[in-house]
Amino acid sequence: MAVVLAMAAALWGVGWLMQASLRARAAMLGLLYVVVLGLHVALPEGHPLRENTGGSAAPWLLLGGAVVLVLVYREGLSRLRARAAQRDQAAEPPVTGATFSGEELERYARHITLREIGGPGQKKLKAARVLVVGAGGLGAPVLMYLAAAGVGRIGVIDDDVVDLSNLQRQIIHTDAGQGMPKVFSAQERMAALNPHIDIRPYHRKLTGEIAETLFAEYELIVDGTDSWPTRDLINRAAVATGKPVVSGAISAWEGQVTIYDPVRGAPCMTCVFPDPPAPGMAATCSETGVIGALPGVIGAMMAGEVVKEIAGAGQGLRGRMLIFDALYAETRTIALKRDPSCPVCGPGAAESSDRGGSRNGF
Repeated sequence: MAVVLAMAAALWGVGWLMQASLRARAAMLGLLYVVVLGLHVALPEGHPLRENTGGSAAPWLLLGGAVVLVLVYREGLSRLRARAAQRDQAAEPPVTGATFSGEELERYARHITLREIGGPGQKKLKAARVLVVGAGGLGAPVLMYLAAAGVGRIGVIDDDVVDLSNLQRQIIHTDAGQGMPKVFSAQERMAALNPHIDIRPYHRKLTGEIAETLFAEYELIVDGTDSWPTRDLINRAAVATGKPVVSGAISAWEGQVTIYDPVRGAPCMTCVFPDPPAPGMAATCSETGVIGALPGVIGAMMAGEVVKEIAGAGQGLRGRMLIFDALYAETRTIALKRDPSCPVCGPGAAESSDRGGSRNGF
């Protein structure tokens, strides 16, 4: 028996020197065990190989049984611990202020190492509340990166469902999720990526009746929509509630990112685009097409602006618009200014609103 144990130790040592995984080394020991048992079953009593490997199968069967019992005990204990951890996690609110567990510290280590974010910035991210309007091409990467960054509460509103044509660019959704509301599909992927955040899905259309009330629950709005009336609604509700809007837009090969925030001196969307586009001039992605990677590029830029805005890092895109041309790999930045006579954020906006309300009927 000592000979077999020595062989087992040698196999384990060789596996360790070769940097084999624990599973591979355990498989080698298991194969040796099966060979020894096979010898005791196949060979007659008194055979030299049987004598040199313990003389009988009984001690090997006892050893195997003991190993199985230990493994079963460890597996049961591991499952009990996992269930206890799940109960503890369910009992605690996902956002618990400014403290981090050891797992969270490791998860956000690359952020905390950054001088511009550090521990204080990561605490701000954990305490932040961000609403993303749209879980499509732009919303998909924004939601994934905000979840990964540890934004404490992320709301997402969209009334659409996952369609096969979405999967070329909307990376948060999967083939198996076809027909599922986008907000719930997004919630599943975000929760799988980061269980330490609070995700609020709203499977409904954003309307004038709910926009301002909903926006008031969040400190920053992300516009990932592709409809002019919806963008106009977001702009008006954000101005009314004093919330900054990180806005992105894409078409074919080109995208743009900016921050609308008249409360802090930047223009609102109406300052930049005072009139709705003429019929046929604001086609959606389904009409013009879009390169699949473009929403990822622009959406990642939008998520970066959100993180910077919350953490107070660097210089954001207030009063500037970044334009990216994917076809020719070019970027440019243009300056944006407020319109003193803007009907939405200008001095006469409140009076105009009292007289006529929104020009788009929201």
